[in-house]
Amino acid sequence: MNDEFSKMFKAMMDQSQEMAKAFNPALETFRVKGFEDLIPTMSKDFMEMAFGRTFNREGLDAKTRLLVTIAALTVLGAQADSQLRLTIRHAMQAGAKKREIAEVIYQMSMFGGLPAMTRALEIAQGVFDGTEDKE
Repeated sequence: MNDEFSKMFKAMMDQSQEMAKAFNPALETFRVKGFEDLIPTMSKDFMEMAFGRTFNREGLDAKTRLLVTIAALTVLGAQADSQLRLTIRHAMQAGAKKREIAEVIYQMSMFGGLPAMTRALEIAQGVFDGTEDKE
C-alpha cells in the first residue's frame, strides 16, 4: 500500500465515521454484533443498482455478485457471521435459490476447509428457516 493510497483510505474512513455519527450519535460506540438487524434486506432494485448493472453495466448482475460474496465470506470461516447472514438474505431477495447458495458454500470447502463450510451451512440454514442464531 503506497503512501498516497494510505492517506486516501484514512480520509475515507474518517469521513465514514463522521457521517455515521451525523446519522446517529450512538454509532460512535457502535458494536458490529447484531448489525444485520439494522438492515434486514435491501430491495431488489437497490441491490441491482449497488451490486448489479447500474454501476457495472457490462459486469455481473446483483444475484451473481452476492453469490460471489457468499463464497468469499465462507472462505473467511467463522469471522463474518453477521455479514454472511445479511448477504444470504440479500442474495435470496435478488433471486438466488437456497440450492444455489448451498452449492456455492459446498464449493468453498475446497478453499476454506470443511469447518468453514460447515459453519457457513449452519448460518445459511438458520436464514432459510428463519431461526438465525445471533450470538
